[in-house]
Amino acid sequence: MPLRDIRLFESEGNYVRVYFNQYKPLILKSLNNLEERLDHTFFRTNRKFIVNLRWVQSVENWFNGGLRLTLKDNTQVEVSRRQSARFREQSLWEAFKYPARSFESHQKI
Repeated sequence: MPLRDIRLFESEGNYVRVYFNQYKPLILKSLNNLEERLDHTFFRTNRKFIVNLRWVQSVENWFNGGLRLTLKDNTQVEVSRRQSARFREQSLWEAFKYPARSFESHQKI
């Protein structure tokens, strides 16, 4: 399965649930281990999730300096305050502030 088809990874104890197509299998890996191996198209939003930025439809300010991502399948994922600061510092925020720009077009700039 190509990485571009994976929407997100969710930590479930010692396992990680992988979301792609209509499937949600569990794998015996830690989220930290996966984060080290994934490229820049994936972003650790909080202790529980890693999202594929190509699947992000919109980003909005959320409570206490955090952010909330809405994926193309309407899944919503909160970004912690610490990770929100990192998201903004890496200029990822700019790619989603304007509806006409996508993550892919931002990467080509």
